[in-house]
Amino acid sequence: MLNKIILGFVGQMASGKDTAANYIEEKYNGKNYSFSGMLGDVLNRYHIEKNRDNYIKISEAMREYFGEDILAKTMARDVEKDEHEIISISNVRRPADIKYLKEIPGFILVKIFADPKIRYERLVGRGDKADDNSKTYEQFLEDHKRSTEITIEEVANQAEELIDNNGSLEDLYKQVDEIVKKYGHKN
Repeated sequence: MLNKIILGFVGQMASGKDTAANYIEEKYNGKNYSFSGMLGDVLNRYHIEKNRDNYIKISEAMREYFGEDILAKTMARDVEKDEHEIISISNVRRPADIKYLKEIPGFILVKIFADPKIRYERLVGRGDKADDNSKTYEQFLEDHKRSTEITIEEVANQAEELIDNNGSLEDLYKQVDEIVKKYGHKN
């Protein structure tokens, strides 16, 4: 049986979860999974605009009709079947998200944090969601009260590792490398 390193990234909006996960995929020939990615796949399939409201609506609908842990079960099955030595999971947000992942050997929860002003500048600068570019700082702060955001700190409090992403990309990558090395990946 292959010994996997599975890093689940939890943090507030624009804290660097996807950046860290993508770095693992690129540098370590890993595989990146994303809870938001699953939802984006559904939105794409039905040609629905990928804005924050639609992500939240599809997440709430799926969880309401198929169970709070539908995304978590899917993610855990995907990760268990994956044969990559190192796997990253971005956008961990809810207690249900880690319920099944914690049962998989090699899973490590990593909290990424950055100051709100820095995260806001990153969010607006990247424009990942259709409505991000025009968002005010006040709207950004209000978004933290949405259903997809309110349990993040509860989950983050269970993290085994912490990454301070208030610095440069190089600083972020160095911290990711240290965690990967700590858990046994050699590159």
